[in-house]
Amino acid sequence: MDSSNNETTHEFPPFFKVYKDGRIERYLTPDRAATGGHHLAPTGLDPKTGVQSKDVVVLPDSGVSARIFIPKLINGPDHKLPLVVHYHGGGFCIGSPFMKTFHNFLVLLASEANVVIVSVDYRLAPEHPLPIAHEDSWAAMQWIAAHSNGQGPEPWLNEYLDFGRVFVAGESAGANIVHYVAVQAGVTGLVGPNIVGLVILHPFFGGKEQDKMISYIYPTSTWYDDPILYPEVDPNLSRLGAKRVLICVAEKDRLKDRAVLYSETLGKSGWNGSVGFFESQGEGHGFFLLNPSSDKVGPLMKVMVDFINQD
Repeated sequence: MDSSNNETTHEFPPFFKVYKDGRIERYLTPDRAATGGHHLAPTGLDPKTGVQSKDVVVLPDSGVSARIFIPKLINGPDHKLPLVVHYHGGGFCIGSPFMKTFHNFLVLLASEANVVIVSVDYRLAPEHPLPIAHEDSWAAMQWIAAHSNGQGPEPWLNEYLDFGRVFVAGESAGANIVHYVAVQAGVTGLVGPNIVGLVILHPFFGGKEQDKMISYIYPTSTWYDDPILYPEVDPNLSRLGAKRVLICVAEKDRLKDRAVLYSETLGKSGWNGSVGFFESQGEGHGFFLLNPSSDKVGPLMKVMVDFINQD
């Protein structure tokens, strides 16, 4: 057996490694993860909360899909609900709304906030280099917008959504995508959804030094001049398509300083909106997904629910 088949050219734990022959292997995949929390979650009725979920194809040409969550319809099918469009984290290269880790969190959010959630399964790097994840996510938002007249391809979105109350949420890499989508919505004048607010959880943005993995999965980036990585250099930042933003950080998260800078950047950008800031003490990056039994998850969830449901 040729031992060179196992030689790697790049290793980026805990995300993926690249072999000399071009093969890509993720350290953690939904199908063979060591912990049950990363196994795939089925759709259907969640008996504890009454939340229902199903999967839909969003972009047939690329295969981009989404998982939709609807809460228990206490007030009947004619009662329109706010929408949360969600983009998952995972360094742009792992993760999916079909994984239990994300699915369970979104079931809880749908139930607690009484909202419909559409979580987008964008294509992952490095097989699909950035900014494909961002482009997929923006295309998915446009697909969702096509339902605002009640005549889109997905009945749940036609029937249950109040397009006057739309929120966009994501964690880590997904929070980066949230920002990108909101800027696109503002610049293009997205028709249909009224994006009231953004929920930015433990966001990833570029740091003082170039990230080797990001350089590999985003080869066309100009780095410090790239508005996807550095919102402060975006000439369109003041046109961010939302009225308010909630930024959530964790005390022990190494990315916390980037979230603080993002908050300050929004404040100085000329954007005419309001920024809220919430910090979870004693916790690290993505703790609400990695350790859902933490006693800090409840307060974080309450802050998000209050942000979504405030008048």
